[in-house]
Amino acid sequence: MLGRFLGLAAVIAAASIGMAGIASRSAPDRAQASSDSGGDNGNWTTEHRAQGGWSPAPAAAGASGEVRLDRAGDSHFYADADVDGANIRMMIDSGASIVALTRRDAEAIGIDVDRLPVAGSARTAGGDVPVRPVMLRSVEVDGIEVRGVAAAVVDTDMGVSLLGQSYLSKLDAVTIEGDTMTLR
Repeated sequence: MLGRFLGLAAVIAAASIGMAGIASRSAPDRAQASSDSGGDNGNWTTEHRAQGGWSPAPAAAGASGEVRLDRAGDSHFYADADVDGANIRMMIDSGASIVALTRRDAEAIGIDVDRLPVAGSARTAGGDVPVRPVMLRSVEVDGIEVRGVAAAVVDTDMGVSLLGQSYLSKLDAVTIEGDTMTLR
């Protein structure tokens, strides 16, 4: 079990590094495209698409309300999230830089995973796996919605999608008291 979570942590770290590399490599291209065309250049790195893609400056909606989550028997916290209109069971992972989706969950949302560019790979206990960046339109947990959430589809069987900092950091507060996590 510990090996599985360590492998998963490696996947998330690699996805974060890969996505940062993409953003830094495409920054001059964005500036050039903006000055040449007066805006969007149609490149997957700058254009929000229904089937996924990467946007350099996601817009976040303000969070409202409060959600209380009970600790599960495996010591983790889970939430049923509405991700781009699909209900996805996710493990809360404050150590994950971004939301990490399983292939199964990404396809349930309507993302054509095979059409997403591979941003690199991550080494896990099960071997190297491709990591594909995607921008989610909306992630909502019991009324707390964040729009424009950076994510990555991890092409391995990690069991459950992760609700990471690209969602959590947009909230007013995330606290744990005893066996209860509160999102505000």
